[in-house]
Amino acid sequence: MRKLLMEKVQHVIAEYTSRNQSDYYNDKVTRKKESCRQRHAEIVKVDATGKIQRITHQRDETQSILYDVHYKYLIKHGDLLYLEEEVENRSGVFYKDKIYEDREIEVKRDEGPEEEEEDMICEEKDRVTYSYDRLSAVQYAERWWNSYNPAYKKFENDCTNYISQCLHAGDAPMRGYPTKGKGWWMRNQSWSYSWTVANSLRWYIPNSTIGLRGRLVDDPKELKLGDVICYDFEGDGRFDHTTIVTGKDAAGEPLVNAHTFNSRMRYWKYEDSTAYTPNMKYRFFTIVDDA
Repeated sequence: MRKLLMEKVQHVIAEYTSRNQSDYYNDKVTRKKESCRQRHAEIVKVDATGKIQRITHQRDETQSILYDVHYKYLIKHGDLLYLEEEVENRSGVFYKDKIYEDREIEVKRDEGPEEEEEDMICEEKDRVTYSYDRLSAVQYAERWWNSYNPAYKKFENDCTNYISQCLHAGDAPMRGYPTKGKGWWMRNQSWSYSWTVANSLRWYIPNSTIGLRGRLVDDPKELKLGDVICYDFEGDGRFDHTTIVTGKDAAGEPLVNAHTFNSRMRYWKYEDSTAYTPNMKYRFFTIVDDA
Protein backbone atom coordinates (compact mmCIF):
# COMPACT_ATOMS: atom_id res chain seq x y z
CA MET A 1 0.00 0.00 0.00
CA ARG A 2 2.65 2.52 1.02
CA LYS A 3 4.70 1.75 -2.09
CA LEU A 4 1.68 2.27 -4.36
CA LEU A 5 0.87 5.57 -2.71
CA MET A 6 4.46 6.76 -3.03
CA GLU A 7 4.53 5.82 -6.71
CA LYS A 8 1.35 7.78 -7.30
CA VAL A 9 2.65 10.86 -5.48
CA GLN A 10 5.87 10.73 -7.51
CA HIS A 11 3.81 10.57 -10.70
CA VAL A 12 1.88 13.65 -9.62
CA ILE A 13 5.09 15.53 -8.86
CA ALA A 14 6.27 14.82 -12.40
CA GLU A 15 2.95 16.01 -13.81
CA TYR A 16 3.22 19.37 -12.03
CA THR A 17 6.55 20.22 -13.65
CA SER A 18 5.83 18.67 -17.06
CA ARG A 19 5.13 21.04 -19.93
CA ASN A 20 2.54 18.62 -21.29
CA GLN A 21 -1.16 18.85 -20.46
CA SER A 22 -2.16 16.73 -17.47
CA ASP A 23 -5.08 14.34 -17.50
CA TYR A 24 -4.06 12.42 -14.37
CA TYR A 25 -5.05 12.82 -10.72
CA ASN A 26 -8.46 14.28 -11.54
CA ASP A 27 -8.00 17.75 -13.00
CA LYS A 28 -6.29 19.49 -10.08
CA VAL A 29 -2.84 19.45 -11.67
CA THR A 30 -4.25 20.94 -14.87
CA ARG A 31 -6.13 23.65 -12.97
CA LYS A 32 -3.10 24.63 -10.90
CA LYS A 33 -0.84 24.78 -13.95
CA GLU A 34 -3.43 26.82 -15.84
CA SER A 35 -3.78 29.23 -12.93
CA CYS A 36 -0.01 29.74 -12.96
CA ARG A 37 0.04 30.16 -16.75
CA GLN A 38 -2.63 32.85 -16.67
CA ARG A 39 -0.58 34.97 -14.27
CA HIS A 40 2.73 34.16 -16.02
CA ALA A 41 4.04 32.04 -13.16
CA GLU A 42 5.85 28.70 -13.38
CA ILE A 43 6.03 25.71 -11.05
CA VAL A 44 9.77 25.12 -11.01
CA LYS A 45 9.99 22.23 -8.56
CA VAL A 46 7.66 20.13 -6.40
CA ASP A 47 8.41 18.01 -3.34
CA ALA A 48 5.91 15.94 -1.41
CA THR A 49 5.71 13.74 1.67
CA GLY A 50 2.82 11.50 2.70
CA LYS A 51 1.44 10.38 6.03
CA ILE A 52 -1.21 7.72 6.62
CA GLN A 53 -3.66 8.85 9.28
CA ARG A 54 -5.94 5.83 9.54
CA ILE A 55 -6.39 2.37 8.05
CA THR A 56 -9.67 0.47 8.32
CA HIS A 57 -9.59 -3.26 7.50
CA GLN A 58 -12.69 -4.97 6.11
CA ARG A 59 -13.49 -8.70 6.22
CA ASP A 60 -13.09 -9.08 2.44
CA GLU A 61 -9.46 -7.84 2.60
CA THR A 62 -10.49 -4.36 1.51
CA GLN A 63 -8.59 -1.56 3.23
CA SER A 64 -9.91 1.98 3.50
CA ILE A 65 -7.35 4.65 4.33
CA LEU A 66 -7.20 8.31 5.16
CA TYR A 67 -3.90 9.98 4.38
CA ASP A 68 -2.31 13.39 3.91
CA VAL A 69 0.09 14.61 1.25
CA HIS A 70 2.18 17.68 2.08
CA TYR A 71 3.16 19.44 -1.17
CA LYS A 72 5.82 22.12 -1.51
CA TYR A 73 5.80 24.10 -4.76
CA LEU A 74 8.73 26.32 -5.74
CA ILE A 75 7.09 28.96 -7.91
CA LYS A 76 8.81 31.51 -10.14
CA HIS A 77 6.84 34.66 -10.87
CA GLY A 78 8.77 37.35 -12.68
CA ASP A 79 11.98 37.84 -10.72
CA LEU A 80 10.41 36.39 -7.57
CA LEU A 81 10.87 32.84 -6.28
CA TYR A 82 8.63 31.74 -3.43
CA LEU A 83 7.54 28.53 -1.71
CA GLU A 84 3.87 27.61 -1.62
CA GLU A 85 2.74 24.73 0.59
CA GLU A 86 -0.47 22.79 1.04
CA VAL A 87 -1.68 19.63 2.70
CA GLU A 88 -4.10 17.47 0.73
CA ASN A 89 -6.43 15.29 2.78
CA ARG A 90 -7.17 12.15 0.77
CA SER A 91 -9.07 8.89 1.06
CA GLY A 92 -8.40 5.62 -0.74
CA VAL A 93 -9.66 2.05 -1.08
CA PHE A 94 -7.25 -0.85 -1.60
CA TYR A 95 -7.97 -4.48 -2.40
CA LYS A 96 -5.22 -7.08 -2.76
CA ASP A 97 -2.52 -4.45 -3.28
CA LYS A 98 -4.42 -2.54 -5.94
CA ILE A 99 -5.91 0.96 -5.73
CA TYR A 100 -9.63 1.01 -6.53
CA GLU A 101 -10.40 4.51 -5.33
CA ASP A 102 -8.25 7.51 -4.46
CA ARG A 103 -9.64 11.02 -4.13
CA GLU A 104 -9.10 14.32 -2.40
CA ILE A 105 -11.60 14.94 0.39
CA GLU A 106 -13.69 17.90 -0.69
CA VAL A 107 -14.00 21.09 1.32
CA LYS A 108 -17.20 21.19 3.36
CA ARG A 109 -19.28 24.33 3.52
CA ASP A 110 -18.79 26.25 6.76
CA GLU A 111 -22.19 25.83 8.39
CA GLY A 112 -23.49 28.24 10.97
CA PRO A 113 -26.70 29.68 12.37
CA GLU A 114 -28.85 31.63 9.95
CA GLU A 115 -29.41 34.60 12.26
CA GLU A 116 -25.86 35.36 13.38
CA GLU A 117 -25.48 38.66 11.50
CA GLU A 118 -28.40 40.40 13.18
CA ASP A 119 -26.93 41.37 16.56
CA MET A 120 -23.16 41.24 16.34
CA ILE A 121 -22.26 44.85 17.16
CA CYS A 122 -21.55 45.64 20.81
CA GLU A 123 -22.48 48.73 22.71
CA GLU A 124 -20.19 51.77 22.80
CA LYS A 125 -19.29 51.00 26.44
CA ASP A 126 -17.13 48.15 25.12
CA ARG A 127 -14.83 50.60 23.32
CA VAL A 128 -11.14 49.75 23.31
CA THR A 129 -8.41 51.26 21.17
CA TYR A 130 -5.63 49.31 19.52
CA SER A 131 -3.13 49.42 16.68
CA TYR A 132 -3.19 46.36 14.45
CA ASP A 133 0.19 44.61 14.54
CA ARG A 134 0.35 43.15 11.04
CA LEU A 135 3.76 41.58 11.53
CA SER A 136 2.61 39.63 14.60
CA ALA A 137 -0.54 38.48 12.79
CA VAL A 138 1.51 37.17 9.85
CA GLN A 139 4.08 35.55 12.13
CA TYR A 140 1.26 33.70 13.90
CA ALA A 141 -0.24 32.66 10.55
CA GLU A 142 3.11 31.21 9.51
CA ARG A 143 3.73 29.50 12.85
CA TRP A 144 0.39 27.67 12.92
CA TRP A 145 -0.59 27.20 9.26
CA ASN A 146 -0.15 23.43 9.45
CA SER A 147 -0.69 22.82 13.16
CA TYR A 148 -3.07 23.88 15.92
CA ASN A 149 -2.41 26.10 18.91
CA PRO A 150 -3.45 24.06 21.99
CA ALA A 151 -4.58 27.26 23.69
CA TYR A 152 -7.61 27.28 21.36
CA LYS A 153 -10.31 24.77 20.50
CA LYS A 154 -9.82 23.01 17.15
CA PHE A 155 -12.78 22.69 14.76
CA GLU A 156 -13.42 20.37 11.83
CA ASN A 157 -13.98 23.48 9.70
CA ASP A 158 -11.18 25.49 11.27
CA CYS A 159 -10.56 28.21 8.69
CA THR A 160 -12.27 31.11 10.46
CA ASN A 161 -11.12 30.04 13.93
CA TYR A 162 -7.53 30.13 12.60
CA ILE A 163 -7.99 33.57 11.00
CA SER A 164 -9.52 34.92 14.21
CA GLN A 165 -6.48 33.66 16.12
CA CYS A 166 -4.19 35.44 13.64
CA LEU A 167 -6.12 38.70 14.02
CA HIS A 168 -6.03 38.41 17.80
CA ALA A 169 -2.27 37.77 17.65
CA GLY A 170 -2.12 41.13 15.85
CA ASP A 171 -3.65 42.72 18.98
CA ALA A 172 -7.24 42.92 17.72
CA PRO A 173 -9.21 42.92 21.01
CA MET A 174 -11.94 40.43 21.85
CA ARG A 175 -15.27 41.89 22.97
CA GLY A 176 -18.88 40.87 23.49
CA TYR A 177 -18.50 37.88 25.87
CA PRO A 178 -20.60 35.94 26.77
CA THR A 179 -23.27 36.59 24.09
CA LYS A 180 -22.58 34.46 21.00
CA GLY A 181 -24.36 36.92 18.70
CA LYS A 182 -22.37 39.93 19.88
CA GLY A 183 -18.81 41.02 19.29
CA TRP A 184 -15.90 38.75 18.44
CA TRP A 185 -14.44 36.50 21.13
CA MET A 186 -13.40 33.03 22.35
CA ARG A 187 -13.32 32.34 26.07
CA ASN A 188 -14.00 29.53 28.57
CA GLN A 189 -14.68 26.92 25.86
CA SER A 190 -17.25 29.21 24.27
CA TRP A 191 -17.07 31.59 21.30
CA SER A 192 -19.00 34.10 19.24
CA TYR A 193 -20.39 33.19 15.83
CA SER A 194 -18.06 35.78 14.30
CA TRP A 195 -14.99 34.02 15.74
CA THR A 196 -15.67 30.65 14.08
CA VAL A 197 -18.21 31.04 11.24
CA ALA A 198 -16.96 32.39 7.89
CA ASN A 199 -20.23 34.07 6.98
CA SER A 200 -20.45 35.78 10.38
CA LEU A 201 -16.89 37.15 10.23
CA ARG A 202 -17.54 38.37 6.68
CA TRP A 203 -20.39 40.56 7.99
CA TYR A 204 -18.81 41.45 11.30
CA ILE A 205 -15.58 43.01 9.98
CA PRO A 206 -17.14 45.80 7.86
CA ASN A 207 -20.04 46.50 10.23
CA SER A 208 -18.10 46.73 13.48
CA THR A 209 -17.39 50.31 14.55
CA ILE A 210 -15.03 49.57 17.45
CA GLY A 211 -12.33 46.99 18.15
CA LEU A 212 -11.70 44.66 15.21
CA ARG A 213 -13.06 46.27 12.06
CA GLY A 214 -12.17 46.52 8.40
CA ARG A 215 -12.84 48.41 5.20
CA LEU A 216 -14.06 46.72 2.01
CA VAL A 217 -11.80 47.31 -1.00
CA ASP A 218 -12.43 46.38 -4.64
CA ASP A 219 -8.90 45.52 -5.76
CA PRO A 220 -7.02 42.67 -4.01
CA LYS A 221 -3.77 44.52 -4.75
CA GLU A 222 -4.87 47.12 -2.18
CA LEU A 223 -4.64 44.53 0.59
CA LYS A 224 -1.70 44.59 3.00
CA LEU A 225 -0.09 41.78 4.94
CA GLY A 226 -2.46 40.69 7.69
CA ASP A 227 -5.61 41.61 5.76
CA VAL A 228 -8.49 39.20 5.15
CA ILE A 229 -10.20 37.64 2.11
CA CYS A 230 -13.64 36.00 2.39
CA TYR A 231 -14.88 33.39 -0.11
CA ASP A 232 -18.39 32.50 -1.26
CA PHE A 233 -17.74 29.24 -3.12
CA GLU A 234 -21.20 28.89 -4.69
CA GLY A 235 -21.86 32.58 -5.26
CA ASP A 236 -25.13 32.29 -3.32
CA GLY A 237 -24.43 35.05 -0.81
CA ARG A 238 -23.34 32.79 2.06
CA PHE A 239 -19.58 32.93 2.63
CA ASP A 240 -17.78 29.65 3.29
CA HIS A 241 -14.07 30.34 3.80
CA THR A 242 -11.62 32.90 5.15
CA THR A 243 -7.90 33.47 4.50
CA ILE A 244 -5.21 35.90 5.68
CA VAL A 245 -2.72 37.69 3.43
CA THR A 246 0.84 36.60 4.26
CA GLY A 247 2.70 37.62 1.08
CA LYS A 248 2.51 39.17 -2.37
CA ASP A 249 3.55 37.81 -5.76
CA ALA A 250 5.60 39.77 -8.31
CA ALA A 251 2.45 41.53 -9.57
CA GLY A 252 1.38 42.61 -6.09
CA GLU A 253 -1.40 39.99 -5.89
CA PRO A 254 -2.05 38.48 -2.44
CA LEU A 255 -0.71 35.12 -1.31
CA VAL A 256 -2.70 33.66 1.58
CA ASN A 257 -2.59 31.18 4.46
CA ALA A 258 -5.57 29.08 5.53
CA HIS A 259 -6.81 26.19 7.65
CA THR A 260 -9.32 23.37 7.10
CA PHE A 261 -7.27 22.27 4.09
CA ASN A 262 -4.06 23.76 5.36
CA SER A 263 -2.04 25.94 2.99
CA ARG A 264 0.45 28.79 3.00
CA MET A 265 1.50 31.39 0.42
CA ARG A 266 -1.31 30.17 -1.86
CA TYR A 267 -2.48 32.35 -4.74
CA TRP A 268 -5.63 34.03 -3.46
CA LYS A 269 -8.07 33.03 -6.23
CA TYR A 270 -8.24 29.33 -5.15
CA GLU A 271 -8.71 28.27 -8.77
CA ASP A 272 -7.05 24.92 -8.06
CA SER A 273 -9.29 24.12 -5.07
CA THR A 274 -11.90 21.35 -5.10
CA ALA A 275 -14.26 24.06 -3.79
CA TYR A 276 -13.76 26.36 -6.78
CA THR A 277 -16.78 27.12 -8.96
CA PRO A 278 -17.21 29.67 -11.77
CA ASN A 279 -19.69 31.44 -9.48
CA MET A 280 -17.17 32.04 -6.67
CA LYS A 281 -17.27 35.52 -5.15
CA TYR A 282 -14.70 37.27 -2.96
CA ARG A 283 -14.68 40.11 -0.46
CA PHE A 284 -11.45 41.92 0.37
CA PHE A 285 -11.08 43.59 3.78
CA THR A 286 -8.22 45.76 4.96
CA ILE A 287 -8.06 45.91 8.76
CA VAL A 288 -8.48 49.41 10.20
CA ASP A 289 -6.71 50.56 13.37
CA ASP A 290 -8.99 51.74 16.18
CA ALA A 291 -6.55 54.15 17.71
